[in-house]
Amino acid sequence: VKMSRLATVLGQKLLGVKTSDPMSGFFVFTRSFFYEVVRNLSGKGFKILLDMMASCKREVKFAEVPYDMRARHQGQSKLDSVVLWEYMLLLVEKTIGKYIPVRFIFFVLIGILGALSHLLVLGTAFKVLELPFSTAQAAAIIVAMTINFFFDNMFTYADRRLRGKALWRGLAIFYLVCSTGALINLIISNYLFDYHLPWYVAGLIGAGIGAVWNYSISTHYTWKAD
Repeated sequence: VKMSRLATVLGQKLLGVKTSDPMSGFFVFTRSFFYEVVRNLSGKGFKILLDMMASCKREVKFAEVPYDMRARHQGQSKLDSVVLWEYMLLLVEKTIGKYIPVRFIFFVLIGILGALSHLLVLGTAFKVLELPFSTAQAAAIIVAMTINFFFDNMFTYADRRLRGKALWRGLAIFYLVCSTGALINLIISNYLFDYHLPWYVAGLIGAGIGAVWNYSISTHYTWKAD
């Protein structure tokens, strides 16, 4: 109940949806209204009412008919942690998604987590376990890519989540994609550094282009839409 109330308040405040229950799955609408908003729908999660009202470019006229729901005797609410995450993606999509793709934002954030994991594994393997640097670096790269893949599969691409054999196939493709992205990053950053750009500028530009590559190819091949 608390999660549902929080989700309702967030939808009202962030998206300006004035209905008292934007989470409701029990509603009707006209065909003309559907045609008006269908091309702007996010399609993330299953809270289609909120998506439709937030996608309309004018103030939506609506009427509410009160009804009483009996106490739940069996089962549980569908608003679990995964659904709440998809709902948060919808909110972000409708607020800043017009400027930057929401998936890309989360892809980069998870990439930062992977970079921190990379440094942790590299430092542990090289300094503590005293492995050769090349071995420690290779282990850190594999661990970081693996962490990125599973977190992206769970959160960034929650609506396209891979399971079973598709999960391991996707992991292999992700390894290939990110390895290519790392090579692109290296080539571009070295090129810019050779032309006397500050090392941090060259590094950031290379990392940015590598991230765009990884995101674009991963979206189309690793987590391709059905």
